[in-house]
Amino acid sequence: MGGIEFLKGHGTQNDFVLLPDASARLELTPARVAALCDRQRGLGADGVLRVVRSAALGADSAAEWFMDYRNADGSIAEMCGNGVRVFARYLVDAGLATGPDFVVGTRAGDRPVRVHPDRSVTVHMGPARITGTSVAVVGDRELSGVAVDVGNPHLVSALDDDVASLDLRDAPRYDRDFFPDGVNLEFVNVLDTEALRMRVYERGVGETRACGTGTVAAVAATLHLAGTDTGKSTVDIPGGRVTVTVERGASTLTGPAVFVARGELDDTWWNSVA
Repeated sequence: MGGIEFLKGHGTQNDFVLLPDASARLELTPARVAALCDRQRGLGADGVLRVVRSAALGADSAAEWFMDYRNADGSIAEMCGNGVRVFARYLVDAGLATGPDFVVGTRAGDRPVRVHPDRSVTVHMGPARITGTSVAVVGDRELSGVAVDVGNPHLVSALDDDVASLDLRDAPRYDRDFFPDGVNLEFVNVLDTEALRMRVYERGVGETRACGTGTVAAVAATLHLAGTDTGKSTVDIPGGRVTVTVERGASTLTGPAVFVARGELDDTWWNSVA
């Protein structure tokens, strides 16, 4: 195999290696994904986005293009809101999608998107479902949280003190019986009725600069705590700012999608990390 094309991009500094692979020819093993995402021995990223036709992957999707998303540790994930924005922008830039509006297939279901003239992207994220309450443990501190399903699992803890003071160098602990497949952990400050600040510890990755589904979960959880299920908020994360709307059975995420570089992976390296 020669000339394995890649692009490097990010959505609010949640960064990805994007692999165009329309016919699903690449053997995308967990070891290769982990190596690609390693910031010393690979390109470095929070995850890998494979651009593949739904039919080639045998995906249950009405969309022509499917976002085959993998976490940095090589595990498969259902959904990534920042990744969908980067994915959607690539389709438009590459001439694979013609409109500003089209649909992207994901393991969490088909996601309608709109690519704006400035190349920011709005993603219809589907419902954000409150599924209960649980606890995250950061160091020796127990933080109660609201569990939210946005196609993948989240636990959102609202803090009175500044989330910047949390030490997230070590993985927080959580109830593995409640979250048998792992969980993304969001820590939130409510700044006002339509503004949040958030940090996130993503399953299979660690702390990241942003998490798209996490911002939706954060808004849904804080609305729930305020006694409502409808609202709009900006969310400031270390990598920038996004805007989230939540309604009954629906939500949207709007934010930037940026490409940094493109090139080809070395065949010898690719074969050595299989």
